Amino acid sequence: MTSRAESAAATRRALLDAAGELLDLGGPEAVTLREVGGRVGMTRGAPYRHFADKEALLIAVGTQAWERLADTVRTLRSDPAIPPADKLRGALIALVDVGRRRPHLFRLMFTDLPSDPTALYRAAQPSHDDFVAILLDLVGERNAQRYGALLIASVTGIAGMEVADHLKGEKWNTSAEELVDTLVTLIANAER
Repeated sequence: MTSRAESAAATRRALLDAAGELLDLGGPEAVTLREVGGRVGMTRGAPYRHFADKEALLIAVGTQAWERLADTVRTLRSDPAIPPADKLRGALIALVDVGRRRPHLFRLMFTDLPSDPTALYRAAQPSHDDFVAILLDLVGERNAQRYGALLIASVTGIAGMEVADHLKGEKWNTSAEELVDTLVTLIANAER
C-alpha cells in the first residue's frame, strides 16, 4: 500500500517530468500548470497543491537538472582511477550534453527567475563545489576560481554554438568535444 507521502512524491515527479517535456517542446512559454496537470491526468487546480505558480514549477525543474549534473560531477570527482584532467573534461562534457540534448532546460538552469532570483544559483552550488574541487586538484588554489569561471563561460558558449549548428561546416569545422579538449589541455598545462 502506498502512503500519502509516497503518492505525493510520485505525483510531484510526474508533474516535473511533464513540465520538462513541455519545456523541451517549446521553452518556458509552453509550460503552464494547467497543461502540466492535463498531461498527468490531474484536475485543473491539482498542480497548485504541489507548486505555487509556474515559476515555482520552473525552479523545481531547473533544480532537478542541477541535482542530476551534481551527481555526475560528484561521481567523476570521487573516482580515484580517473586523472584530474579527465575528470574536468567529463564534467564539462556533461554540461555540454545538457545544452545539446535539452537547450531550453540548459538556458533555464542559468536563469534568474523573478520570484526567487537566487534559487537556481543555490541549486547549482553542489555541482559548482565539486567542479572547483576537480580544478583544485588540477591547477591549485590560486587559479581554480578564475579558471572555473573561464571554463563555465566557455562551455555555455560552446553549447550554444553547437545547438545553433555553428560549429560544423567550413566556418569553424570543429566539435564541442574538440573545443572542450582544447580548453582542458590549456588549463592542465597552465602554470600552477
